[in-house]
Amino acid sequence: MTQTVESARTGAGTRVDSWLTEFAEAVSAGDADRAGALFAAESYWRDLVSFTWNLITVEGPAGVAEVVRSDAARGVAPVSFTVSGEPTEADGITEAWLKFETAVGRGTGHLRLDAEGKAFTFLTTLDELKGHEEPRGDRRPFGTEHGANPDRVTWQESREAEAAELGYTRQPEVVVVGGGQGGIALGARLRQLGVPTIIVETNEKPGDSWRKRYKSLALHDPVWYDHLPYLKFPDNWPVFAPKDKIGDWLEMYTKIMELNYWGSTTAKSATYDESAGEWSVVVDRAGEEVTLRPKQLVFALGASGKPNMPEIPGQDTFQGEIQHSSQHPGPDEYKGKRCVIIGSNNSAFDICGALWEVGADVTMVQRSSTHIIKSDTLMEYGLGDLYSERAVASGIDTYTADMVFASMPYRIMGGFLKPAYDKAREVDADFYRRLEEAGFDLDFGDDDTGLFMKYLRRGSGYYIDVGAAELVADGKVKLAKGQVTELTESEVVLDDGTRLEADLVVFATGYGSMNQLAANIVGQEMADRVGKVWGLGSDTTKDPGPWEGEQRNMWKPTQQEALWFHGGNLHQSRFYSLYLALQLKARAEGIPTPVHGRQEVHHTA
Repeated sequence: MTQTVESARTGAGTRVDSWLTEFAEAVSAGDADRAGALFAAESYWRDLVSFTWNLITVEGPAGVAEVVRSDAARGVAPVSFTVSGEPTEADGITEAWLKFETAVGRGTGHLRLDAEGKAFTFLTTLDELKGHEEPRGDRRPFGTEHGANPDRVTWQESREAEAAELGYTRQPEVVVVGGGQGGIALGARLRQLGVPTIIVETNEKPGDSWRKRYKSLALHDPVWYDHLPYLKFPDNWPVFAPKDKIGDWLEMYTKIMELNYWGSTTAKSATYDESAGEWSVVVDRAGEEVTLRPKQLVFALGASGKPNMPEIPGQDTFQGEIQHSSQHPGPDEYKGKRCVIIGSNNSAFDICGALWEVGADVTMVQRSSTHIIKSDTLMEYGLGDLYSERAVASGIDTYTADMVFASMPYRIMGGFLKPAYDKAREVDADFYRRLEEAGFDLDFGDDDTGLFMKYLRRGSGYYIDVGAAELVADGKVKLAKGQVTELTESEVVLDDGTRLEADLVVFATGYGSMNQLAANIVGQEMADRVGKVWGLGSDTTKDPGPWEGEQRNMWKPTQQEALWFHGGNLHQSRFYSLYLALQLKARAEGIPTPVHGRQEVHHTA
């Protein structure tokens, strides 16, 4: 059934009410053909866990029908919808925000109807599981015990006991490998859901993965985009936070959110016992070998995996320093040195800029074209409507912005983003002209859809310019182009015969798929069973098809039972941690979770 919040409805409201009534009845009855007929020939239903126990986008009436007739959808019927506020209409499209209930949970949705009254896009997201709601608002914990009790246990004593027991006399339900922003965000979600979890991290303290990077590193995403779950940054937090400030915030957040965080701990191996439904995860905890036996294992390894460090003939004879960008300590030791940076994306530009500032002789080697967009331009035209102070002033908080963004299926997202990058080309035409005159190869993605689609498809190939691109345009950072074929005692040799004298070579050559890093722990056979992590299957550069519809293997069931991947930027870690946590909570509580459309494996790396 469908209920509305107002008795008097506009034409748009009436259309939405009618559609939702039909859809709710069809899904509740398992009438797949009736449900599919409510969708246009070109249409998209994006479901985040609520009807499929998966993160999936299906297309067209046939895809909708497959969901409705699935075991997953039948298991959560019946369903009811409530329209939130008054639907709106513009350019022939009617839009409405929704709340809904299923047999197992409550969720939020968004609907776009075309001029014929058929669904064009439909978003459904699970917010909570019935009977397992987070202890917030009226359900918040009391925090103390009033009255006299000779056996009183204080909060501190309870936390100390938990730390001593969990992983030793009592096993966690979930082990998260990786204690950066992703692992911490997921740990916070699981803590609030009452799922016993241990986060294992090689670094000593939360935030060290930020602190140990080159000293000039700062977020390129704005603060409104970067909040963690439950606890937003203060209103006076910098727009672009420096790395050490982020590190301190993550350390503080981990303590406040009461996470079981094992620093100085390395996951050495993990094997899965199918019959017992249990992992055996061997870790080295500050020199002590501990075997953990969780039901679920999550790799939270950021947006990438193992650093791509190429093998170059002659590198053993090179007399200077060789580093991957992830190992680069910062510029201070290299004043007056000849520094060659291999790569032309975010890290490469940041490192080049910092080295130039201390007086190093810097050359960037561009191996392939790069998308560049000025930070101010991206803020104004790309993010400003959703993630900015003006968005907040107009009533769009981070949650609302996240949901608006989530309502746009990946298949058509590029078309909606492209005008922002077309505008960037217009307003920054002189900037791009000077870069090209300096010999720099520019692109805006294979289909001119810009930064975010490049990020979603391949996680590389772009730079948000905070100043270093001007150094290349002005010739202050020298530019060379080509592939590195050899290192001599003092030179980098390119494939066109160019020889660059160097005291330092930094390979800003990116990272591989996350399953490559996981292979070091679970073995190559299991990593191949899961397949490539990240990308949409867009059949563009570094994102081979077929089309997946969602991020490969991220935040959802994989082909290996009880093995999950989590991460991405701060926005993705915040947003998708909820849906992964709900999937893990459901399994911990024994709620049936038949998965519709489990990820197939088309590429192993």
